[in-house]
Amino acid sequence: MKKTLALCCLLLLPGQTLLAQTPAQTPEGKPDTLSWTPIETWKADVKPRSFAQTLDGRMVFILGEDSKVHLYSTEGQKLGVIPAEPGTVALDISPRGEMLYLMDQNGSYQALDISLAKDIDIAGAPFLGKETAPVAIVVFSDFQCPFCNRVHPLLEEVMKRNPETVKVLFKHMPLNMHQQAEPAARAAIAAQEQGKFWQMHDALFAVSSSLSPETIEKAAAGIGLDMEKFKADWNSQATKDKLAKDLTSARLAEVNGTPTIFVNGRRVNAPSPDIIQKMIDQELKKKK
Repeated sequence: MKKTLALCCLLLLPGQTLLAQTPAQTPEGKPDTLSWTPIETWKADVKPRSFAQTLDGRMVFILGEDSKVHLYSTEGQKLGVIPAEPGTVALDISPRGEMLYLMDQNGSYQALDISLAKDIDIAGAPFLGKETAPVAIVVFSDFQCPFCNRVHPLLEEVMKRNPETVKVLFKHMPLNMHQQAEPAARAAIAAQEQGKFWQMHDALFAVSSSLSPETIEKAAAGIGLDMEKFKADWNSQATKDKLAKDLTSARLAEVNGTPTIFVNGRRVNAPSPDIIQKMIDQELKKKK
């Protein structure tokens, strides 16, 4: 089993006792330079068999003697429980905790793709599909990102498979590395004010490799926007506030790149039509 030593955080499990801070001693009895400071202390509600912590210090996974994996925040909040096979004796996780690896006493190995649903604010976000659809697919995107340009056809295929049960919502996340992504995002928000977000969405991605103020304006004119209103909305404080709201949603959902897709708040780690369909089916099954 892989063991991880964290010098900035100390997790105490049942039966362990925290001692007062004490200078380490060399064999000769002289104080050494090593010292430590407790950061967090709490007690799990399960007898542990193994545990691991994400490298970002956000989650702790504890394999209990009840053959279940218990998820906690590093502040001790219970996040969920994942059943494991009887006889499971060890676990490991990927750096962010999106993959869980289990090993039983007979040497059987199992890898699980897991996700914790995020509460994403979708009020006012442009969407495709029925507003009352039970499954919401949220995509955080950047108009200057070449990978984002390839996601829309994938989502269109998913929509064709699930016309009654799925809606796709767009959230802006212009990356700092893309100089024209932020103006393009504001332009799409301005187009939304005239009821033409998706037309502007397609027009901007059509010129994503050559975005500039000139090509953005040309795209706006090309879809028939009222240009006087568009230019006013493009640079308005209200538009900037709407963009800031999406960026806040991205931060709270721990989105650090584009495109990032969620199905009812669950992150899609390897987007493909089949994987997304499987997650959709899981969400629909929950609602039966």
